[in-house]
Amino acid sequence: MGSDVPKFILPDQHQQLHNIEDVIGKKRIIIYFYPQAATPGCTVQAQGLRDIKNQLDQQNVAVFGISPDKPAKLLKFAEKEQLNFTLLSDVDHQVAEQFGIWGLKQFMGRQFDGIHRITFVIGLDGKIEQILNKFKTKDHHQVVLENL
Repeated sequence: MGSDVPKFILPDQHQQLHNIEDVIGKKRIIIYFYPQAATPGCTVQAQGLRDIKNQLDQQNVAVFGISPDKPAKLLKFAEKEQLNFTLLSDVDHQVAEQFGIWGLKQFMGRQFDGIHRITFVIGLDGKIEQILNKFKTKDHHQVVLENL
């Protein structure tokens, strides 16, 4: 914590590029990494953030969800779940690697590389204020609000 947020440019669900540097200094930022759009845990996590969007807006907070999914899949996910924040596509997991959250995972007895479900709270100064990694997906939105 206290270090500068890694700089990146990624396409969103509409294939428009987003540069994190365009947001730094204007809003606090929530960047949450999730493994795969439209899976049960990721859906519950996204719905929770969708449902507190007004509270986040009142606190001048932008939300970016990042996964290795392609923009077309993100668009389908965002439309189906009526998501009101930006989803970013990190197909090559380069941004996940910059944040240090790409690595070995284990699920149902098998090991593989993937994104670890971690959320970063970024201050107006572009520095990481909080790293949230101890939460249940259904409680993620509450943990985010408690750490703003």
